[in-house]
Amino acid sequence: MSLNIPLPLFIALPLAVAFLLPLFGTKTRGFASFIAVLTTAALLVFSIFSFGRFEVYCVGRWTIPLGINLVLDGISALMLLTISIVSFAAILFSNRYMEQYTAKSKYLSLFLLMVTGMNGVVLSGDIFNLFVFLEIASIASYALVGFGCQHEELEAAFKYMVLGSVASMFVLFAVGVVYGNTGSLNMAVISKHVAENGLNTGLAFALALFIAGFGLKAALVPFHAWLPDAHPSAPAPISAMLSGVLIKALGIYSLSRIIFNVLGVSVPISWVLITLGLLSMVIGALLAIGQWDFKRLLAYSSISQIGYVMFGIGLAALILSKKGNPVWASLAMLGGLFHLMNHAVFKSLLFLTSGSIEMSTGTRQLKELGGLAEKLPITRSACTIASASIAGIPPFNGFWSKLILVIAAVQAGFYTLAAVTVFVSIVTLIMFLKVQRYVFLGELPENLKSVVEHRGLMAFAMIFLAVLCVLMGALVIYEPFRVVVLDNAVNALLDGLAYAGKVLNAQILNGQ
Repeated sequence: MSLNIPLPLFIALPLAVAFLLPLFGTKTRGFASFIAVLTTAALLVFSIFSFGRFEVYCVGRWTIPLGINLVLDGISALMLLTISIVSFAAILFSNRYMEQYTAKSKYLSLFLLMVTGMNGVVLSGDIFNLFVFLEIASIASYALVGFGCQHEELEAAFKYMVLGSVASMFVLFAVGVVYGNTGSLNMAVISKHVAENGLNTGLAFALALFIAGFGLKAALVPFHAWLPDAHPSAPAPISAMLSGVLIKALGIYSLSRIIFNVLGVSVPISWVLITLGLLSMVIGALLAIGQWDFKRLLAYSSISQIGYVMFGIGLAALILSKKGNPVWASLAMLGGLFHLMNHAVFKSLLFLTSGSIEMSTGTRQLKELGGLAEKLPITRSACTIASASIAGIPPFNGFWSKLILVIAAVQAGFYTLAAVTVFVSIVTLIMFLKVQRYVFLGELPENLKSVVEHRGLMAFAMIFLAVLCVLMGALVIYEPFRVVVLDNAVNALLDGLAYAGKVLNAQILNGQ
């Protein structure tokens, strides 16, 4: 791949378009939608060409640590691709779905601001600008959750905003503590300081604040209270973005980057990550199985599935901290990051199918549905594929990431942890069999006899993600895909504090 995309373009392009879109009136909102789709499609292409590169971009050619810098490595490239895939599908689905709302151009503007913030978070090379981009994405998401302006939406948006602001406060305080202890905000310089001097009490306190702040952003148990209200209230494509990529970019990625590449791993911190992962897996699944609101069920399921990701990352950290076999650490990290990517695809698809069902029937209550298999064939097929993926049914993508996590846990000697992951997968299967039973099977209610499925771009978005659920399950055994997309991301985190040397050397090589 020879196309060298300038790193600032991932941030500047959606930001510039976001400011232009509100200028379009109601008569030109079709053109506004076209521009938004084109922007997300361009970002998807750019993200594909970002793989296989390690690059440090110093903004304004100010050298580290004087200026702002952007860093592209394996984990950044993986996150950019994941964000771009979900954003592209969600914006396609929005083209028809958001017709039922007013001010569509403002919705598109907020959507692209959220993408801008997420791209900035995963590329930022210093912790203060990571916080700035995190706030851009967060503020846009608060507005998008309450976009319907009904009582339920506004209440959920307010609750999300309050808890999100608490999370941001934790992160900002942590940034201040780190600066006070190291004299720098640059991740590479901080990492070098920690490698030379170790983790003092102040930095340990900052790490605790980071875990609380990013844990809230990721909706990990016990920091999850905002998510079950935000998801049902948000428009379906925004639910797909929140669950698919926002909680990962602002929460999981940020926490992983800080722990592995900046402040370093340790046995106590590893057990904290594993515990957060296990609690989220089990509690999220058990709460989800009792829900009758389809989107609320999916929201609790997101908490459970993000627990798988955190469990894999925590297990890798524990194996590294105990000087265990690096092969099993790599396998655990591979399972966690692959599940991050898989969950982004199949959970986004599930939220889009919930939007299709609600738009066609006017309800998302499982007990009010039934017999929709023939009325909504594309939605039913997409929902079935996504349900099989999230439940870990072979050969779909979710099966492989869960299998990798189980193998890593068994090989590292954590048999109980492996058993818990299998148990949660069984519970997940039961909850999505419930969805299939109450939504698509059984007798069609009299008031749903005239239901019509919405086709066009809405259907295309669902088909696109459904194909990925199948394709990613096959690609994991294809070595070039695994090496370029997954192994580089795994190595970027497992390099640990060596991240500092790579960034600083890259700056020297680039003549900056």
